[in-house]
Amino acid sequence: MTVREIYFAGGCFWGTQKLMDMVAGVTSTEAGFANGDPALNPSYEEVCRRRTGYRETVHVTYDPVKVSLDYLVYVFFASIDPTLADRQGNDCGPQYQTGIFWTDPESETVVKRIAAVEARRYRPFQVLLEPLRVFRRAEECHQKYLNSNPHGYCHIDRDLFRQVADPAFDPSVYRRPAEQEIKQQLTPEQYAVSQEASTEPAFDNDYDAEYRRGIFVDRVTGEPLFLSSDKYNSHCGWPAFTKPLDPNAVVFREDHQLPLMRIEVRSRVGDSHLGHVFFGDKSSPNGIRYCMNSASLRFIPYEEMEKAGYGALMRLVGPKRKQWRSWFRQRCGSIRTCGGDLQSFFLGEGLSSGDHLLGDSAAPAVLVHEGVFDSQRTAVDDIGQFADLPALFMCLKAGIAAEMQDLRLHAV
Repeated sequence: MTVREIYFAGGCFWGTQKLMDMVAGVTSTEAGFANGDPALNPSYEEVCRRRTGYRETVHVTYDPVKVSLDYLVYVFFASIDPTLADRQGNDCGPQYQTGIFWTDPESETVVKRIAAVEARRYRPFQVLLEPLRVFRRAEECHQKYLNSNPHGYCHIDRDLFRQVADPAFDPSVYRRPAEQEIKQQLTPEQYAVSQEASTEPAFDNDYDAEYRRGIFVDRVTGEPLFLSSDKYNSHCGWPAFTKPLDPNAVVFREDHQLPLMRIEVRSRVGDSHLGHVFFGDKSSPNGIRYCMNSASLRFIPYEEMEKAGYGALMRLVGPKRKQWRSWFRQRCGSIRTCGGDLQSFFLGEGLSSGDHLLGDSAAPAVLVHEGVFDSQRTAVDDIGQFADLPALFMCLKAGIAAEMQDLRLHAV
């Protein structure tokens, strides 16, 4: 068995060692201190006096057949705040400075490639990236500390320990292309949404009404992100999911662009803006809504997954979910190009005068989901009062249940 090594300085080494021990394929871990004064072999107390130049570091050896260095580096970044210097969690001091130290050129290439992506989403980027110069093993009382002290202090979210133990796939297969290649690969709208955090129109997008079996991947890198069996109709106008395919494959960032702070969701490998995640959604099976942009995703039908290189994930795709679809949603793109003559448009689509767009009428043009459209009714005769599509949206929105009333706040 060929064993490789890498060194992670992630703040307090108790948590970092426990985290790396949870990853299948890691063969050994050792808590210690790295890249300080080579003339010293300091104790823990001496390092804490901040005069040795050493950082608390975990030496990790791993079997590259079972786990990639890419995955280990992504796990490391998930456990730290890369914007902090000389601090992680409640721990302050130069010994808690984060860093990654390598011993061979191949590892250096992987570390720097991934760090370049992480530096895009975390500014300022404070993580040291250096070759290993010296490593000193810490005292035995610090080795596997959280194993012997399970309730001991740890700056890492303990849910991450369980999460990293069971990845759905290896991220080393995927790469973020060069910027120019991304611009050539995407349409202007796809680029604006995925790379500049813009938002596509509600209802008028590729996957809001896509309910075939399959997976949704990052349009830029191809990294798997969501399963069709986790998609549900949130009535918000954007693709909505209850959870990602693999929680390790998405990154969460605070978004303060609106007065109300939102949680942005970005892809791990490509750093594509995907959308936002919301909690307390009554229409979601688990109360969580991953509200995503179609422009950032690419759908691969179940029948094409093997050919597209996603055969290993076919076992994760559940049965097709039965979903309702409104006539309005399916025709949204046509409405947008009708030139504002909305009354003529609806009459041309087969609706008769007096037919209701919402409600329990017998109009064949609308499929009604029980309990959703139960109040506002808009007749075709009244459509002429709407000068443009946004006004029509507001009228239709008025008839949808309470979960739709916060659409403007919950826009992706």
